[in-house]
Amino acid sequence: MTEVVLYGGKGGVGKTTMAAASALQSAAAGDDTLVVSTDPAHSLGDVTKTDLGGEPTPIRDGLWGVEVDPEAGIDRYQALFETLAAELGEAGIQLDEDEVAALFSSGVVPGSDELAALDGLATYLAADRFDRVVFDTAPTGHTLRLLDLPAVMDRGLATAMDLREQVRRKVDAARTMLFGPMAAGDRETPGKFTDLRERMDRVGAALRDADRTAFHVVTLPETMAVRETERLVAQLREFDVPVASLVVNKVVEDPGDCERCRARHTVQTETLGELERALPEVPVRRVPETHGEVTGLAALERVGTQLAEQ
Repeated sequence: MTEVVLYGGKGGVGKTTMAAASALQSAAAGDDTLVVSTDPAHSLGDVTKTDLGGEPTPIRDGLWGVEVDPEAGIDRYQALFETLAAELGEAGIQLDEDEVAALFSSGVVPGSDELAALDGLATYLAADRFDRVVFDTAPTGHTLRLLDLPAVMDRGLATAMDLREQVRRKVDAARTMLFGPMAAGDRETPGKFTDLRERMDRVGAALRDADRTAFHVVTLPETMAVRETERLVAQLREFDVPVASLVVNKVVEDPGDCERCRARHTVQTETLGELERALPEVPVRRVPETHGEVTGLAALERVGTQLAEQ
């Protein structure tokens, strides 16, 4: 089965860099790897210096990249809305578009970034084309909504399927009374609803499967970032998503004679100590601070090597 690796955390901590570096290391080890950006503000193409779009694009041997289109997969859900609305209308129940959307999705707004990201996750898991899929997730709030979506969608789909079946029975009964037994409507299994529900089930199961999924929380050695990291780990555990490591980016390793650098080093050391005491069971990996932005495959290879060595 395809292995799933996710990098998450607050905005600006270096999730894209870590995801791209990890994917590059995976490809170098001989695994066909896809790195996927689900962040609405895509920067994966900039980091890898590759022109990426909504379909997997080669970055180098064994490595492909894709930036999920926020509109990707929405047609699938829109078609279900229209099917349900048509069958309700057939039974004399007239709902406007907003009412049908609310009934079906239980609060999920069609076209949302999270819905598109979830559809991308489901697509690449089902394809089984790659040995490993590495996800550069959106900032924390988006990621948590993404993780909640399979359960939310399941509730909405269950409601929609139940209502659809009730409506079909009433319509069939009315047709039979008027036109006889042969007039009942098509009793085919509601395949689209069932398929989508199974698709969501597979995603939810994969995200909770410690044998195939690892979530790496990226953070900075700063008090506010560490506090958010602690909250994120607690929330991931509520979703039963396995947390594999904490990746602390921009660590000052050797402050030298620079007074400002020594002060930062002292603060970072204290902060890292707090993080390790708060989450002693989660491995901590440190990525040294570098001058300038980490872009291009050579720079990403160095970061990937640092991650792999810890």
